[in-house]
Amino acid sequence: MPRARRAAVLGAAICALVLPAAASDAARAVAHADVADTHDGGAVRVVAGEDADRVAHARRLVAAMTVPERAASVVMAHTPTASPQTARAFMAETGVGGFIVMGANVGGSAQELRSFAEALTVDAALPPLVAVDQEGGDVSRLPWDEFPSARTLKSAPPGAADEAFTGRGALVEGSGIGINFGVVADYTDDPGSFIYHRALGTDPAGSAERVSAAVAGEARFAASTLKHFPGHGAAPGDSHVRIPSSDMTLAQWRASEALPFAAGIDAGAPLVMFGHLAYTAVDDAPASLSAAWHDILRGELGFTGVAITDDMAMLEASGLPRYQDPVANAVRALAAGNDVVLGVAYSTPQQARTVVTGIADAVEADELDAARLHEAAARAADLRLALGGAGGAALCAGCEPVG
Repeated sequence: MPRARRAAVLGAAICALVLPAAASDAARAVAHADVADTHDGGAVRVVAGEDADRVAHARRLVAAMTVPERAASVVMAHTPTASPQTARAFMAETGVGGFIVMGANVGGSAQELRSFAEALTVDAALPPLVAVDQEGGDVSRLPWDEFPSARTLKSAPPGAADEAFTGRGALVEGSGIGINFGVVADYTDDPGSFIYHRALGTDPAGSAERVSAAVAGEARFAASTLKHFPGHGAAPGDSHVRIPSSDMTLAQWRASEALPFAAGIDAGAPLVMFGHLAYTAVDDAPASLSAAWHDILRGELGFTGVAITDDMAMLEASGLPRYQDPVANAVRALAAGNDVVLGVAYSTPQQARTVVTGIADAVEADELDAARLHEAAARAADLRLALGGAGGAALCAGCEPVG
């Protein structure tokens, strides 16, 4: 689906929506904050992959890395502690390029969490990607998030999604976190679906409008992630315990599940999360391990940002024998086109190092193309520099400063 065609289907993609007059005081305050000064809690607009100097610098940094260092740089891990010192030691020992904040990392206040997030940066010259699952509602790590979630936003005007995610993005940024895995671009009209209460819409057009608005709002403070590509709504079942599948054709997908993702990409979302979902008419493998689906994301939807997997432990939880080796899963995910492999279960230094070593060994054994790892590491490094560390700059393609 070329960009011009998406524009015709979706209408003009809006990168910054104006909050309605009825916006809450909290949302209005964060929406009109001075976003030109990161030292005052705002966010500087940058575009991933389009700052030539930064991209060149990222490539130089990656070129100077050893293969094991590149392997570590594309791993996002986690360790269950609220201690900044323990978390910093974990990052220093493993060298991983990212950290996902889970409930065990969250202290009693945003300031405590900010101190924790800041401790994750071992090398200020290349801060890690720090992310959180903060959808609000059913999936919430920040207990102080009282903004509306998809439970009510799915039936509200798009402006409500803009308002809610402006506020939510400000809370994420204020907690010292640069990336939110919070924008669910899946949709379904089935209340019994696993994803129903987390989806921003019940149809393609409505979901696309709200996804675009959510990205626009959140981009004022945090980097948005669209999930779960290519769409959980058409693939019934909980991907935490199985590999949901759909026999939907590619043509059907283009006219339905693709639209919210296209809208979010046009709105400037710098990350897309691949689901462990099998669309068998395209590829029998889960999309997270499918080169075909990565080609579609980049070739048809024009995505140039960072592709990240959903939690890799979910593949193992499926019980399928072919997905029981975490190292093999990580190598396959990178070979398919992911730039970052996310593993909540990479939670001890030994577990994280095992995956990192396995990736590096796969390059040495010609099981993973060295150029593919270099590309992934460079793309991740560019985002790391763009965000500038925990709670750093937000990204939104084509956005103008808010104020």
